[in-house]
Amino acid sequence: MAIKKSNKVAAASQAASLKKILKRCSSLGKKNQGNCYFSDVPKGHFPVYVGQQRSRYVVPISWLAHPEFQTLLQLAEEEFGFEHDMGLTIPCDEVVFQSLISMFS
Repeated sequence: MAIKKSNKVAAASQAASLKKILKRCSSLGKKNQGNCYFSDVPKGHFPVYVGQQRSRYVVPISWLAHPEFQTLLQLAEEEFGFEHDMGLTIPCDEVVFQSLISMFS
């Protein structure tokens, strides 16, 4: 019984985090129309920064539904939080990220 309850709490927490991300992503174009960081991000996408060089990737919002991407988001939240003016920073090697996203396509 306690396991089921803790799973529900974890799922609710994850859902709340994803809502924050979606809300922030949907407002990027509105808040930063004059900002060069987001002017090239198409609707339905958001920028992420990956690796030591902080390489920029523009990824579709639909990737938020992938459990593997959600794991990366949890790592990002733990390490950096979600309050970035330049977008979301993913704490993993770029090669690992590229390998992971190749499975989504």
